[in-house]
Parts: sequence; C-alpha cells; structure tokens
Amino acid sequence: MAFPSKPLTSSLRHPSIGGSLSSSGQSSLLATRINEKKVELENLKQLRDLSGDLATQMQALEQKLATLSDGTEAVAAVLANWHNVLRAINMASMKLPKPKGADDEVGPPLPQTLVRIPSQLQEI
Repeated sequence: MAFPSKPLTSSLRHPSIGGSLSSSGQSSLLATRINEKKVELENLKQLRDLSGDLATQMQALEQKLATLSDGTEAVAAVLANWHNVLRAINMASMKLPKPKGADDEVGPPLPQTLVRIPSQLQEI
C-alpha cells in the first residue's frame, strides 16, 4: 500500500495544516479505493451468479446427453438385430406353402405375410 510521502518535519512544524492535508488526502484516497472495491465486489457477485446459472445449464445438458446416449444405444441394438429379423422372415417365407395361383403374379416375388392384421374393423 503506497502512502503519499511528505516530509515529516513540515507536519511537525505545522500540525494543524499538515494533519488536515494528509488526512483529507488519505480519506479521499481511501474513499476512492473503497469505491473501487465496491465495484469489484459487484462484478464478483455477478460472476458468481452467472457461474451458478452456467453450472445449472451444464447439469441439464448432461442429463439430456445421457438420455440421448441411452436412446442411441437402444436404436443401435434394434438396428443390430434387424438383419436377424429379416433373415427369420425370409426363412419363414420359404417354408410356407405357396398359394395356388402364385404363378399368375407379375413382378418380383414378395415374402409371405406372417402376421395378418385387419385393416378395417369387422362389424359384429
């Protein structure tokens, strides 16, 4: 901390003059320093608040990424099994008896329907 240097002898010769000048100079210096520290404190408080908000947003992002990662693993598992599903459908289609009139079809042969789901509701 730097204090203004004054000759000690002038303060001792005129204590009222030297004391009032040094105390007013020190008080204005201290007031300036206090104001600077108040501004610094406000900036630090804003930084703390912004850091807290950022930490909250990062935690939310972490949760979303964990959910996304789980979903990606599920999709990867389904895609890995898809080849086996298609192979099972093909094998089942080959072992089914061909319906009469299959020779009349035009175009590439389609696999047999393994599950029949009614497309319209039947009236009872």
